[in-house]
Amino acid sequence: MQIVEVKDNSSKSAFHKLPHLIYKDDRNWIAPLEVMADSAFDPKKNAFLKHGEGTRWILKDDSSLTVGRIGAFINFNKCRTFSQPTGGIGYFECIDDQIAAHLLFDTAKSWLAERGMEAMDGPVNFGENMINWGLLVRGFMPQGFGMPYNKPYYLPLFENYGFKIYFEQYTYHLDRGVPFPERFWKIAKWVANKPNFRFEHVKFSQMERHINEFTHIYEEAWASHDNHQEVDLDDIRGMMKIAKLIAEEEFIWIAYHDEEPVLFFGMIPDWNQLLAKMKGKLNFWSLMKFFWYKKMKTITRTRILVMGVVPKFQGSGLESAVFWHLDKIMKRKPWYKEVELSWVGDFNPKMVAMYLSVGGVHAKTHYTMRYLFDRDAPFERAPMLMKEVKLLREERENCRSSL
Repeated sequence: MQIVEVKDNSSKSAFHKLPHLIYKDDRNWIAPLEVMADSAFDPKKNAFLKHGEGTRWILKDDSSLTVGRIGAFINFNKCRTFSQPTGGIGYFECIDDQIAAHLLFDTAKSWLAERGMEAMDGPVNFGENMINWGLLVRGFMPQGFGMPYNKPYYLPLFENYGFKIYFEQYTYHLDRGVPFPERFWKIAKWVANKPNFRFEHVKFSQMERHINEFTHIYEEAWASHDNHQEVDLDDIRGMMKIAKLIAEEEFIWIAYHDEEPVLFFGMIPDWNQLLAKMKGKLNFWSLMKFFWYKKMKTITRTRILVMGVVPKFQGSGLESAVFWHLDKIMKRKPWYKEVELSWVGDFNPKMVAMYLSVGGVHAKTHYTMRYLFDRDAPFERAPMLMKEVKLLREERENCRSSL
């Protein structure tokens, strides 16, 4: 077998063709846009490469057939926020062959170790964790946009190499035809109409203002997370550019308290329902299909990507109030029948409880796996957000006393 770094059109083409071979008989798989994978390794298109490095490889067998692929990357702003300097691997696809998988993992490990890394997480993306993050282990169904899909045999390929679960990721589905629980709706309405609070959806014409607001919320809301890093405005601008392409203004909300931004909420249509008809290609005919099916209201599901609240307002019910405001929008868009709540980590019990409280049904589970290069080093799972556990209890008490 031979490892080939992707550096030319031939190797790039092989990189993209492999998944079509692996999933050729799998009706659940939806081909992601090839341009999105290419952009992750392009410094002109991925703002994270300003403070990072990444590359990718394909694996050929003795007959020169492509049987595997993998990418490896380092975010220098983030890699040393863990106990061990940690890089990432992603875009992993492989035939059901442990030797092939070992060669791919070894290649990524060597590349990362040469750059000072002592661990690797995977499968992850070189960017924000809301897109292409985690190994699917439950819920082998067509995935929402940005949610990864893989064969069931991928888990033993990772485990047999030595990867362990760093944290679990849960996805919940919400049927819009089923009313929210009465108690939740009563609390949501009460919070939504409290004085000194204001809720509004973003306006793409005011993007720079919203970037500053999101940055403020991000720095406050995620400061207690295990691998928090100072936000890079170029990263946020990159995210917002993508948002303009894949989101609707009325699906992105900000809450204010006395004009201070305190909550950010982002939801998108499930573009995978259209991309399934494009086979991963972005050309004239596929775009014609895309716009035609979009016009015909083919998309019936949305996906919640992100929700964050600054600490002093966590436990105040702002998340439920967003659902109250959003419900008015969704009633004007009746073709959306389902909301995917994805994803929330097992380290965040408050958000798990939030999704359950609105009637979410656990539909999918992904794992973020970690491999320590020192095989004798103690392995630790992602720490629980104990602050979230405390706030969850406080929120319950506040809700009881206010009703």
